[in-house]
Amino acid sequence: MPKLIRMQRLRNDKRPAQRPVMMAIAGDSAAGKTTLTAGLVKALGPERVTALCVDDYHRYDREERKNLPFTALHPDCNYVEIMEQHLQLLATGQPILKPVYDHNTGSLTRPELVEPRDFVIVEGLLPLHTPLSQACFDIRIYLDPPEDIRRGWKLDRDTRKRGYRPEQVLAELERREPESEKFIRPQRAFADLVVRFKPVEGRDDPPTTPLSAELLLRPTIRHPDLTTILAGSERRAIHLTLRRDEDSRPVDALHIHGYAPPEESRVVQKAIWSRLGVDAGDPPETLGDLGAGQRSEPLAITQLLLLYHLLDVSRG
Repeated sequence: MPKLIRMQRLRNDKRPAQRPVMMAIAGDSAAGKTTLTAGLVKALGPERVTALCVDDYHRYDREERKNLPFTALHPDCNYVEIMEQHLQLLATGQPILKPVYDHNTGSLTRPELVEPRDFVIVEGLLPLHTPLSQACFDIRIYLDPPEDIRRGWKLDRDTRKRGYRPEQVLAELERREPESEKFIRPQRAFADLVVRFKPVEGRDDPPTTPLSAELLLRPTIRHPDLTTILAGSERRAIHLTLRRDEDSRPVDALHIHGYAPPEESRVVQKAIWSRLGVDAGDPPETLGDLGAGQRSEPLAITQLLLLYHLLDVSRG
């Protein structure tokens, strides 16, 4: 007992750590989590943001998983308890020694020291899987693209970047489907915002038209007042409707149109940027970046709204 008392006193004598703003971005494989996160990090500045992926908490490497009865989506394939412990430490401003999973090689590599900065953005398959992990976050996002679009993204990514053959990717998607339904999609219910990039139904837009975005703004957190923006001439770029969520409760749905002229979307972005309380000027050009020289205005507006939430929490 005396030893425990001394340890507690030493802990209490330490200077209290600064509590970071915690954001979770959950979703299935290739749902767009990393792209969304990268734009937020660049906009805030990497010196202010700690970004990590909880897929690093895989128990087994890619070769070992070939002989297992479950996939990387299953909680038994991940150190969920260690993930919970690390999220709690980060949420209270403490550093962690995080495991590292190399997605390119499928191997587990040397762990790395991670120290929380002003903002901590956690993305991955299972960041909202347990009540304890959910409680660590100030803002909870779930990415929910239509399955045909997500599968296309995964096929493209895994064949170009991870060395898989198309038939391997398609077979793995089928193998993962029961676990996606059981473990990944239920996290949607615990999100403050549900984000879905997709074409607008009923429109015959050219194939090159950027995907639109639909954001479900649940009343679990305070959302920005977009009244003046919605009432302006930019309605072709953005509008708000009331719809029923999966639990049949009414929820605001913000529609951001990919078919809108880019100049109208840029007006919306400048209007939102001016409400963030940051330095004057135009929104960062890195917002909406899809890589390979491509840009999405709906993605940029979505990232701006998430920036609003991060900065709003940081102001208390």
